[in-house]
Amino acid sequence: MDVAGRAVVLETGRLRMGAWRVGEAGVQRELWTERDPRVPPHRRIDAQGRPTVGDLEDSIRDDEFWSTGLLAVERKATKDVIGYCGLFDGGRGTPEEPDLAFELLRRVWGQGYATEAALAVLDRARASGYERLWATVWDWNVASRRVLAKVGFTETGRTAVDAERGTMLFTSIRLNGR
Repeated sequence: MDVAGRAVVLETGRLRMGAWRVGEAGVQRELWTERDPRVPPHRRIDAQGRPTVGDLEDSIRDDEFWSTGLLAVERKATKDVIGYCGLFDGGRGTPEEPDLAFELLRRVWGQGYATEAALAVLDRARASGYERLWATVWDWNVASRRVLAKVGFTETGRTAVDAERGTMLFTSIRLNGR
């Protein structure tokens, strides 16, 4: 999210978002275990139990992506990490038009955290000069579709149909009034 490769820290009224710490790999693993079975296999725990907490610790330690891309979302009041939100190059546009992604632990769904985190990321993207962002969402993921609509994303009409998983919807938002 930061073009210079520096760690990003964002704050809202209830949330602090920043680089993942190795000790938070268990939260990432919990996200992997909670994913809907319709999520593609490469984003779910495989038959060998991977990724393990150790695999995720290594990823946090070795991949700058976890400090500048998908940021850990922490509740300020309880200091617990509840998921991630941020930008990444999803290959749908150019590096100047990254994708927004968010995923929170089920136990905090329905409390407005995803919307709050996404709005903070959008503010940062706008301030950083991005003109457009993308996001993809499965047609069956009503809650995420609702969050994207609340923060201003609109469906583009472009879809990708997967016979096993459903239809992926492509959404975008224009920033900076352009």
